[in-house]
Amino acid sequence: MLTRKLWSLLSVLMVLALLVSACAPAATPVPTQPPAPTKAPAPTQAPAPTQAPAPTQAPAATEAPKATEAPKSNLLTKAAPDCSYGGTMKSIEAADASTVKFTLCNPDVAFLSKIAFGTLDIQSAAYLQKTGGGGTGSDLLTKPIGTGPYMVQEWVPGDHITLVANPNYWGDAPKTKTVIFKWNKEAAARLTSLKSGEADAIDNADPNDFKSIGADPTLKLYPRPALNVMYLGMNNTKPPFDNEMVRQAIAQGIDRQVIVDKYYPAGSSVADYFTPCAIPGGCEGDPWYKYDPVAAKALLAKAGFPNGFKTTLSYRDVVRGYLPAPSKVAVEIQSQLKKNLGIEVTIDVQESTTYLDNAAKGNLTLHMLGWGADYPDQTDFLDYHFGKGASPQFGNKFDDLTALLAKAAAEADPAARLKLYAQANGLVKQHVPMIPMVHGGSGVVYKATVAGALADPLSNEALNQMSIPGQDQLVFVQNGEPGSLYCADETDGESLRVCNLVFNPLMGYKPGGTDVVPGLATGCTPNTDLTVWTCTLRKAKFSDGTDVTANDVVATYSAQWDAADPLHVGRTGDFTYWSAFFNAFLNAKK
Repeated sequence: MLTRKLWSLLSVLMVLALLVSACAPAATPVPTQPPAPTKAPAPTQAPAPTQAPAPTQAPAATEAPKATEAPKSNLLTKAAPDCSYGGTMKSIEAADASTVKFTLCNPDVAFLSKIAFGTLDIQSAAYLQKTGGGGTGSDLLTKPIGTGPYMVQEWVPGDHITLVANPNYWGDAPKTKTVIFKWNKEAAARLTSLKSGEADAIDNADPNDFKSIGADPTLKLYPRPALNVMYLGMNNTKPPFDNEMVRQAIAQGIDRQVIVDKYYPAGSSVADYFTPCAIPGGCEGDPWYKYDPVAAKALLAKAGFPNGFKTTLSYRDVVRGYLPAPSKVAVEIQSQLKKNLGIEVTIDVQESTTYLDNAAKGNLTLHMLGWGADYPDQTDFLDYHFGKGASPQFGNKFDDLTALLAKAAAEADPAARLKLYAQANGLVKQHVPMIPMVHGGSGVVYKATVAGALADPLSNEALNQMSIPGQDQLVFVQNGEPGSLYCADETDGESLRVCNLVFNPLMGYKPGGTDVVPGLATGCTPNTDLTVWTCTLRKAKFSDGTDVTANDVVATYSAQWDAADPLHVGRTGDFTYWSAFFNAFLNAKK
């Protein structure tokens, strides 16, 4: 038993401890640059995107740092109180200066493929703060600070973007010091610029020119695999497309084979499913409706429109691999709907960026659009377009389909996933949010002297790995001008192609393929049920010379995920890919 003197002494010590605690300084605000890191644990290789991964030794890469222990108050964390908000992301934590931990509400087999995509390029937390996260006139949209092989020297609106080698790039220096992007919506004009020497490469040559290009020894055509789909979208909130029988009738009343034969190159095919068959689960279950104008006319009459109706078909006059002749295809659809179903169609052509914004907001009625693979998984096709987090492009979502897609996305067993996707494909066919029209072949054309040339299946041409003897620059002419270079809030391929050279996400895609490889992370390791992923950063700098840290990763993701984050601004504020990948925004307005 303690004596009274000992009790008194202990009481004094306890009081002193409380006073010391009370006088301790307040937690320091989160800095934009955590303490400098040192050597990190050995990296792990990214597992295949469609299989439940098991960590293995990563390929040789720049040495990853091990973070110096930092006070927890210096490390950022973004977390949802629970998973009731509807998204699949639970928390993102900077465990130390070079380690980021993602905790998910549900398993996600495609997680690595998602974080390899360009909308999740890692931004500088300091620059996000400085630029206010975007908005009209923000430097974040046009003068980015990235970690990629190039940095932006200038963007002359309406004319060109010039990229120059980034002296702080963590990887191999680009083989060509300067890359210039130009754009022209006319395929013939793009080819003329290539033949005249004004350009070194062009995207999406006119299929009618493939033969002449092949016969020209100064040029070389690189076909791009048809990992895409062109579709005819219908908004079910806009009558008469709110009637499922109307949508089913139109699905049977268009001869898609005629469209392929007239307007698409070799390697293209009628789309029997929304997703190309090369994607696992893409072609499971019953194929799409056959062309049957008699049955279509009878079904439209049953729906209450025996003489058809009037509507508007919207599109953007921009060539894509999935749509090489937009205006001609639009006129063909207009003609077929009039002839087969008595539907009178007015054609509406919109500027590309405006059109994409209207599609994302659900402002279009009947419209032509398409999709090229971002990564080889059904979640990139079905979930992005019809899942819980999809945009309102097609109007209201179908609860039976969203529930099934969520289940399939969390299923790690490949055989079980295929069965679920067979059901999902059947529901897409039943509800007809759109008509899958064509999987389109396309190609990139280069000067024959370009070394390292390729047509990337994901349209991520690695121009930094290409060179031309006697030249220090490469001019690439694409279909349109980027919407911005803050690709977190963009969906068009023109923006993403440039962003892929200026930034790096945590993971990346192998040039010329779809395999996931290390990016700014040397690897990301999952727990056994794929709900916790831990990523280790390599030693890298932004183009302004500042170090990349785990706090930059958290800030990048938070700006997209948290609708209440002051940096959740972007160009439009839609952040369409985030909601498609992870189902919902945190703190979204009801």
